Amino acid sequence: MMGSTRQSRGTSWASSEGVRRSMQSNKGRDTRPELALRRAVHALGLRYRVSVRPVPTVRRTADIVFPRARIAVFLDGCFWHGCPDHHTVAKTNADYWADKVEQNRRRDRETDELLKQAGWHVIRVWEHEPSEESAIRIAEAYRTAVAGHSDK
Repeated sequence: MMGSTRQSRGTSWASSEGVRRSMQSNKGRDTRPELALRRAVHALGLRYRVSVRPVPTVRRTADIVFPRARIAVFLDGCFWHGCPDHHTVAKTNADYWADKVEQNRRRDRETDELLKQAGWHVIRVWEHEPSEESAIRIAEAYRTAVAGHSDK
């Protein structure tokens, strides 16, 4: 398919061609915050899978996954997921972007619930959080989960 229906009718979600190019160049994975978090988690001796579905039948991809511990980590961008501290309101196409962020937040809550129902622990990290602190939080959850599995 050569683009969305809206684009073929001559309208776009982007306020200009420059904005459109800029938004299309945003990476879906391996962003600077993701790489920093992965390095910090790896430095603590933890090994993980990157960008996989924790539950194959649930169409959600976590940024970091610990299958044995059943932990899924999502690194949420402040703009895209509506960070209460750092989210900025778009000046152009404000209604479109406000709706988009609200849809993302709804999907995040739904994802958390679906994974919890499947027996997974979900950890959400904001992109602005220090990666070392977030890695410690993840490592503590991992060790607790693994210790709980060995008791069974």
